[in-house]
Amino acid sequence: MPAPASLVTPAHFTPGGLDLLVQLAAAQPIAPDCDHFYFLRHGQTGCNARRIFQSADEPLSELGLAQAAQATTLLAGETIRTIVCSDMSRAHVTAQTVAAPHGLVPMADAALRERHFGALIGTSSAAIDWACEPEGGETLAQFVDRKRPALAAALARPAPVLVVAHGGTLFVLAALLGVPIDMGVLGNAQPLRFERSQSLWTVTPLQASGDAAAGIA
Repeated sequence: MPAPASLVTPAHFTPGGLDLLVQLAAAQPIAPDCDHFYFLRHGQTGCNARRIFQSADEPLSELGLAQAAQATTLLAGETIRTIVCSDMSRAHVTAQTVAAPHGLVPMADAALRERHFGALIGTSSAAIDWACEPEGGETLAQFVDRKRPALAAALARPAPVLVVAHGGTLFVLAALLGVPIDMGVLGNAQPLRFERSQSLWTVTPLQASGDAAAGIA
């Protein structure tokens, strides 16, 4: 059974500027000591659905709350000792939802926020180009430089760690670890398991019992 459509980003959609993002991140990769961890993008928001650059306080939609609940079920059987999240509402609420079965309180970190797109907020993100330099926002280099120490610090906490953040965070994280990301795992509230074998990291989507889990090298 395939993953629910609400969790999946169309695989044919590839944002622009990802080559530069990978280049910037790979220039100073990170090497966590842990052998595995989890990542969860927040549930859907109204701006996600309309493909609009959103502000920091954009809340989860009704669908986003349902997605967070579904992710909670998928993660409930995993051993998780630490949950670190972006302090943006959409990520924090998602983190609080999935934390409940584990008896954990998410640690919010502003450095894990999505990239600040400045003057582009409120405009269409349908043709997003990560290499853009938005007026009043972060450059791609600034964004990657902010994420690198924040992710390294998150993954140094008591393991296994769950990081709850944003699509941009996932792109940077994967690039820092040398993991190519299939657009099919970028869906809202799709739990991912990152696992290390020697120095090689892979990522696998967590799916409901009976679903086929496709590993991505």
